[in-house]
Amino acid sequence: MHETREWPIEAVLLHSNDIHSRLENAARMATFIAEERRMFGSDRVLVVDIGDHMDRMRAETEGSDGMVNVELLRAAGYEVITLGNNEGLTYEADTLEAAYQYCAGFAVVVANMRRTADQEQPAWMLPSTIIRKGQLRIGIIGVTAQFSDFYTLLGWDVTDPLQATAKQAAQIRPHVDVVVVLSHLGLPFDRMMAEQVPGVDLILGGHTHHLLEEPLVIGNTTICAAGKFGEQMGRIEIGRDPVTGAPQFRASCVPVAAFEEHEAAVGILNRYRESAQRKLDRVIVQLETALPVRNDQESLLPNLLAAGIRRWTDTEIGIVNSGQLLAGLAVGDVTAGELHAICPSPINPCRMRLQGVHIKAALEQSLTHEFIEKAIRGFGFRGVTLGTLAVDGMAIEVEPDRAGEWAIAAIYVGDQLLVEEREYEVGTLDMFTFGVGYESLKLGSDIQYFLPEFIRDVLAHELQSKDAIEAASKNRWRQRKGKAAT
Repeated sequence: MHETREWPIEAVLLHSNDIHSRLENAARMATFIAEERRMFGSDRVLVVDIGDHMDRMRAETEGSDGMVNVELLRAAGYEVITLGNNEGLTYEADTLEAAYQYCAGFAVVVANMRRTADQEQPAWMLPSTIIRKGQLRIGIIGVTAQFSDFYTLLGWDVTDPLQATAKQAAQIRPHVDVVVVLSHLGLPFDRMMAEQVPGVDLILGGHTHHLLEEPLVIGNTTICAAGKFGEQMGRIEIGRDPVTGAPQFRASCVPVAAFEEHEAAVGILNRYRESAQRKLDRVIVQLETALPVRNDQESLLPNLLAAGIRRWTDTEIGIVNSGQLLAGLAVGDVTAGELHAICPSPINPCRMRLQGVHIKAALEQSLTHEFIEKAIRGFGFRGVTLGTLAVDGMAIEVEPDRAGEWAIAAIYVGDQLLVEEREYEVGTLDMFTFGVGYESLKLGSDIQYFLPEFIRDVLAHELQSKDAIEAASKNRWRQRKGKAAT
C-alpha cells in the first residue's frame, strides 16, 4: 500500500531471489547488507531469500551439496529463507536436512511442503515465522512451486500454495503488523495471490526471474521482485501510516555489480572451491577412445547418452538433444568434475508413451537449423542451444529434398518401420515434458520421472561399458543409398 503522507522508516527489508549459485553476486550482496545494517542497525534490517539460491551447475555447490550456499546465507545474516525448486528438486531429503537442520541463524519457511510418509514437516522447516524489527512484528510465510510429480518421488507432498498461504495468513494476521509472503511461484501466481488471498500485505516473488523496478499494487497487496542471478537486490522501507496504522512500503531494486565482494564471503568461497575441487577430482573412468560431441549432426557421446536413457528407463527408444552436452571427452581420465562441466543441467530421465507421428515430427525438426540453433533458457537446461536429436533403438534414413536439404525417407524402430498411429515406449528428458525445445515430445502419456538421478549420472554409468561405447559409434542417422546431397 502506498500513501502520499510522510511516514518514518521503521524497518528495512532486503530480499534476494533466483541467485542460481552466482556466488560472487551473493558475496557482493553481503557487502550491501552490511552497509544497510551499519546505517539502520541490525534490529531494523531484515534479510530474506526467496529460493533457487542453489544451482548445481556451479562446481562449489555441486561439490559441497549446497553447503557453500548455506554458509554464504548465514554469514551475510539472512534471517528467513524459502526453498525453490533448485533446492527442493535437485537434492534428496536427507541432503537438504544436512544442509539446513544445523544452519542456526535463519529460519526455513515453506507452508505447502510436507513429508509424504507422515504428513509432517521436518524439524528444520516451518510454515511461517514472526520476526520483530524495531516496533514492527513481521509475519513471514514461504511457499514453493507445486511440482507434485517430481516432489512425490523424493518423498514430499507439495500442496496448493495459495490455500497454504491463506491458512497461514489467517493464523498469524492477528499477531503481526505486516504479513509478508516469500513466493517461489512466479509472477502469475503472485498476481492471483494478491487478488484471492486476504490478509497479505507484501509478496516477494521469484521463480520466473521477473524484475519489478517499481512494485505492483493489487488491492491492499504490494508485489516486489528482484530479477535473477543476484544482479539486483530488493530493498523495501517499511513504515505505518500515521493516521490509519496500515503498513506502508517504499520499494526499489539495487544493482550489486559496483559493490566489492565481502571479505568473509570471499573466504567461504575460497574454502569451498578447494574442497569441491578435491571431491570432483575423483576419476570415474579411463577412456581408451575419444568421445566427440557435435551439436549439428550425429556424434558419439550424445548417442551414448541416448542409449543410456533408453536402458535406464527400460524403453524401446531413447531420445535426447545433443545440446545437453557442452563438450566431448578426450582419451584418458574422466573425472566427476569434467563430467559435471560438460553436462551441468539438473535434468532427469523420464519415460512416456508417445505416438509415432509425434516422434517423427521431432526427428524432422531436428534436421533444421531453426531447432538445432534454438536458444533455450530455464526448465533445468544449463546449455546454450537445443542441438539436434540423438536416438537409440532407432535408425533413420535421410535423403536430400529438392532444395538440397536433408529430409527423412524412412524411420525404423528395431527392424520395423515406424507406425505413426502406434504408441511407443520412449525414454527421454524431463525438460521435453514442459513443452520446451522439441515440443511434440510433450504429447506423451503415462509419464514417469526418474529421480534423483540426473542425466550425467546416467552418462557416468554408460561410460563404464566398453560395449556401450562401441555400440554408440554406429550411426543411427544414415543416408539412403543411391542418394546424394546436391
